[in-house]
Amino acid sequence: MTPAILVIEDELPMRRVLRTALGIEGYQIWEASSKTEGLSMFGKRAPQAILLDLGLPDGNGFEACRQIRKAQPDTRVLFLTSFADEDIVLESIDAGGDGYLLKEIDEENLVQAIRNVAAGKSILDPAITRRVLERVKNMDTHLETPSTNRLGSLSPQERRVLALVAEGKTNKEIGQALVLSDKTVKNYLSNIMEKLQVARRSQAAAYFVHHSGK
Repeated sequence: MTPAILVIEDELPMRRVLRTALGIEGYQIWEASSKTEGLSMFGKRAPQAILLDLGLPDGNGFEACRQIRKAQPDTRVLFLTSFADEDIVLESIDAGGDGYLLKEIDEENLVQAIRNVAAGKSILDPAITRRVLERVKNMDTHLETPSTNRLGSLSPQERRVLALVAEGKTNKEIGQALVLSDKTVKNYLSNIMEKLQVARRSQAAAYFVHHSGK
């Protein structure tokens, strides 16, 4: 089934571009120009996926994403922005986003990205992937040599949980995949971050990607 898409974007020209590209594909499209309007529409319409601008006149996309994820964890959120900044990308992951694309992406790749996010995949714009990976290598997570790799301290189940976190899965999706309760997934994540000596979910995911060779 073609998902309904909510576009939360304050720039009218950009909304028109998105409306045209998505309309051709037959998507049902709703539009909002602010965080407040977007969250209100989200509550009334319950879209399957959201295209979310980071810079909104009454708040930022990170705040909106966290509220959306708290209200409905199954909703897929794809950030769309003009900023190719690795700090912002890492924070978007930490906020629970499923993807991050630059606004200059062409329509064909935009539509494909939406399809992928709606299907449960995580998306990162190729233009910033290299920069993010470089940042990951230099994150202050006390990266070790292979002989002292902290991944070795994780149990097989903890490694499975962490691998799914690195894929951008939510706690609920991880629980469904591994037949675990939300509470159990949270406990695993707490243990994982303690063993890896990191403070954030995104740091744990970055550590896994760097040290597992993924």
